[in-house]
Amino acid sequence: MFGPEKLLGQLPKLERYGNMASVGDFNPVSANVPATRVEISVSCRNLLDRDTFSKSDPICVLYTQGMGNKEWREFGRTEVIDNTLNPDFVRKFIMDYFFEERQNLRFDLYDVDSKSPNLSKHDFLGQVFCTLGEIVGSQGSRLEKPVILKLPWWNLVAKAKMANTSRLQKGIPGKKCGTIILTAEELNCCREAVLMQFCANKLDKKDFFGKSDPFLVFFRSNEDGSFTICHKTEVIKNTLNPVWQAFKISIRALCNGDYDRTIKVEVYDWDRDGSHDFIGEFTTSYRELSRGQSQFNVYEVINPKKKAKKKKYVNSGTVTLLSFLVETEVSFLDYIKGGTQINFTVAIDFTASNGNPAHPTSLHYMNPYQLNAYGMALKAVGEIIQDYDSDKMFPALGFGAKLPPDGRISHEFAL
Repeated sequence: MFGPEKLLGQLPKLERYGNMASVGDFNPVSANVPATRVEISVSCRNLLDRDTFSKSDPICVLYTQGMGNKEWREFGRTEVIDNTLNPDFVRKFIMDYFFEERQNLRFDLYDVDSKSPNLSKHDFLGQVFCTLGEIVGSQGSRLEKPVILKLPWWNLVAKAKMANTSRLQKGIPGKKCGTIILTAEELNCCREAVLMQFCANKLDKKDFFGKSDPFLVFFRSNEDGSFTICHKTEVIKNTLNPVWQAFKISIRALCNGDYDRTIKVEVYDWDRDGSHDFIGEFTTSYRELSRGQSQFNVYEVINPKKKAKKKKYVNSGTVTLLSFLVETEVSFLDYIKGGTQINFTVAIDFTASNGNPAHPTSLHYMNPYQLNAYGMALKAVGEIIQDYDSDKMFPALGFGAKLPPDGRISHEFAL
């Protein structure tokens, strides 16, 4: 998966784009060392149950550690998965992998209790420490580690005392509280995405008082035979013949540029308690899907258990590809190469909301020793954008000031 030519850095300087997530502080010594971009997938098993009348609603938060001060900084968050102790998170973490650096990672797990982004408002489920090299270097680049309940355990104990002793016993600091499964895969430079739409016909009825509430889950195969989740459709309520909305997914996420890589699609009946009923599955590949709407892209949904038990079993319905459209994700550089002309214009706020310019708290205060906030913003943006400005002329305007001689407020004037 990770070839020696990548690990040993035998490649020319790799451009590091501004939106590329990287681990560690910028280091001028190693700035020119080529990095391999990897995608980290996260799954968990047997997490603690923090909800009284249902299961936990877990989220995973990734922290990275700086090279200098060793401070932990939030790198990103997965989505929240409702009502499960065994989440397979769809949202991935993409970062740069440097063979010669120790890149420390921390994965914190929480049971989300509200819409608040403040993690202290949610129940702590445990955490895992590892390095990026530890994940990459594991067999199949797949690492399993126990989730350990450490800090902030006092909050957990207080909440458990208010609830019941059984939850308190499951929240002892240092106790193993489930397992995290981390998978790393090197990403290629594919910049294409595909827009697809599916429908299904005659799916199995799973609900006693109604029909099914079906949704699709897409997985891509791994080299070790396992599968990694890459997309979920929305749920279509109370139907055996759903038509799902078209969705866009990058080819990198779907198959990482390998057109013959196996793609597994599972069909489920959604249940409110999170115990979704398995209807069936089928496999395909990007190459097959790229044929578009045709007889080749009508798939029988097969439930292996039903097929083994019933001799007359045919299928649990069919899923049909309705549309398939490939789109190229255009970069900023593509626009520049295509002749896009950029002009840099700035407008500065002179309204009274800035405060008295003579006071140090005002954004317009002229400090003799350093630039004010507006000056720093102009310098930071202007120094970058000036290289792309077509005529090297930078119009500067102001608004909200009282101009002489009559003192009228102007909402557009030249500086």
